[in-house]
Amino acid sequence: MMHKGFGLLASLALLLGQGCEPEVELIRTFVTRQGEHYALPRVVESLQSRTLAFDAMFNETAIYDFGDPALQSNKNKLLGFSDCNSLHHENSARFAWQWLNGRLEIYAYCYANRERLEQFVGVVDLNEFNHYRIEIREDHYAFFLNNDPPVFIKRGNTCERGVYYMLWPYFGGHIPAPHNVQIFIRLYE
Repeated sequence: MMHKGFGLLASLALLLGQGCEPEVELIRTFVTRQGEHYALPRVVESLQSRTLAFDAMFNETAIYDFGDPALQSNKNKLLGFSDCNSLHHENSARFAWQWLNGRLEIYAYCYANRERLEQFVGVVDLNEFNHYRIEIREDHYAFFLNNDPPVFIKRGNTCERGVYYMLWPYFGGHIPAPHNVQIFIRLYE
């Protein structure tokens, strides 16, 4: 026979234990439809810290061939944020990607005082989540891909404090998506 107090303690322990369960990870699927640039869903959010960390996975829909190397090297945007209380073509930092030479290349892609800056970060495999992180530092951004050494790009010199609105997936450059393109993103808070 079980004591009434034991049943109450067991129930309380069970309830408290449930509070310690890890939160369910939210994976958002973004789709850029054929002939479009902006991915759906269109989300309006702001970055609430000086670090953006997320995982992203591309599948075979990231493979495309425009038949022209100049067009093929246009950067598609993955995820990032505006900076310095300004528009993203003035000050921003984000990861970009392109399918080139049979591989998915990842870039740091920034605007600093309206000057566009790009730097190669690494290569990722299809159908695998990879970890991305951008840190806002005093005079530069630090871009991390998985456990690789970071890439640094200068930050606009007009920044004091920033309101950072999020920049979501966008296909292009100039050419819209040649077919539906899917990207799976898991954000960390």
